[in-house]
Amino acid sequence: MQKSRDFIEEGSQFEANTIGVFRSAATIKGGRRFSFGSLVVVGDRNGQVGIGYGKANEVPPAIEKAQKDARKSLRQIRLHGGTIPHEVTGRYGSSVVKLFPASPGTGVVAGATVRAVLEMVGITDCLTKSYGSNNKKNLAKATLEGLSILQTKEEVADLRGIEIAKTTVDEMIERGQAFMPKTSGAETAMKAPVNTVGQDRKGGRGRGGRGGRGGGGGRGRSPAPAEAAPAAEPKGDADKPAASEDAK
Repeated sequence: MQKSRDFIEEGSQFEANTIGVFRSAATIKGGRRFSFGSLVVVGDRNGQVGIGYGKANEVPPAIEKAQKDARKSLRQIRLHGGTIPHEVTGRYGSSVVKLFPASPGTGVVAGATVRAVLEMVGITDCLTKSYGSNNKKNLAKATLEGLSILQTKEEVADLRGIEIAKTTVDEMIERGQAFMPKTSGAETAMKAPVNTVGQDRKGGRGRGGRGGRGGGGGRGRSPAPAEAAPAAEPKGDADKPAASEDAK
């Protein structure tokens, strides 16, 4: 999958993501004539998304046609922060896609096709599961079908004429936000853990323990004894002349 924004107008709020390029061939008198089809998802990462399909004799025109087709079929998706308001199931053909809301920090747990659609919508936390056919066209349309039938808590309350209390998704988001960083900017960047094991050992092999695999060096060898310091010479003997052999 490759992101393609070449054909999106400059300054536009929409982004395009090419889900797949498909090649087909027609047999003619002189041989085979190839054509290409492209499946593209277009969205603004703020609730608007559309899927388009285009065919041409070359890949770039096929992608351009698909993007124009996707811009014509944009849909407004109801979101709940960075996730979906409730669990939903989308079906198209023999493909079934289930979407589950997730707490902040979970991320989008999905395959390449479903992830492309969810990211263009603006969903940052969601769990998914697909059943049946794994055809890219059917998966993308099943995902969009499931997103289209989402309803917010306020809409359901108006339809039923009742007041809905705090939902499980609201509680999930509140619990997740408690673990999110409070500040913004460079301070929120998470630093990778630093491995400090064995740094306080000299000549270690990286493992503790007894015998040959300890952090002290070689296998089963005891540390070399420290060399004895040379004995200090008497202070008064340095100035005295040495006795001659005749005096003995």
